[in-house]
Amino acid sequence: MPTPNSISVEKLARLVGTAGCPVVVDVWPDDASRDDPRLIPSSLRRSVADIEHWSADLVGRSAVVVCRHGRDLSHGAAAYLRQAGAAAETLDGGFGAWAEAGLPLVPEAKLPPRDARGRTVWVTRARPKVDRIACPWLIRRFVDPEAVFLFVPPPEVTAVAERFGGAAFDIDDPGAFWSHRGELCTFDVMVEELGLATPPLLHLATLVRGADTARPDLAPEAAGLLAASLGLSRIYADDLEQLDAGMLLYDAFYRWCRDATEETHNWPTNKPKERA
Repeated sequence: MPTPNSISVEKLARLVGTAGCPVVVDVWPDDASRDDPRLIPSSLRRSVADIEHWSADLVGRSAVVVCRHGRDLSHGAAAYLRQAGAAAETLDGGFGAWAEAGLPLVPEAKLPPRDARGRTVWVTRARPKVDRIACPWLIRRFVDPEAVFLFVPPPEVTAVAERFGGAAFDIDDPGAFWSHRGELCTFDVMVEELGLATPPLLHLATLVRGADTARPDLAPEAAGLLAASLGLSRIYADDLEQLDAGMLLYDAFYRWCRDATEETHNWPTNKPKERA
């Protein structure tokens, strides 16, 4: 029988990666998190000791609270959030049930250090086209929904990343960790390194690679993704506004990869009647 104010692993797994996903709050104690330093995708790590401070950020929002086994820690935190004005649930079985189901887990060691507000910071070249919109979409939807993205002139990316404690990505540096590797684009690398190699994301990675590396032969949809990406880059002079618009574009492509690849468009549905 389901626990009141809880959500199943299966239901949360369907929501993760979508714009409608609730805020996933990881409230493991520090000693427990060191046993398995991985995160359910899109989790925000928060300390229960500071809940009176960060609970204000969730007022009016939906949240799922996760602890190791879905017991008193997550139930207490969810109850606190509900009285503060959030629609908070716990994850049935907690992190353990998610891991037992074989669902993706993000290795926290691969992420840049978080700033004072718990956000990761990522730095890349200004005037994005494909990879530099696809990667932020992946991070916002599956890694850190509050991630900060800094778009700067190409020669300044590495220095800005060092100064602001961020991770440089998609840069022209053979030694860069988050960049192209052989025929793979940066999106491919992030999907693999961040433990997100699910069939829908691998399919989407093929589209991104085809659009980003002039390989439309990799997938019929790659040319359309490139056209839409170039169109957005012409519409928006502000890189952050372009990223906001690009989030919807990649939401749509992801849902197609996950749910709609077998669906076809047949119109008109009815043949016109033959005249007598």
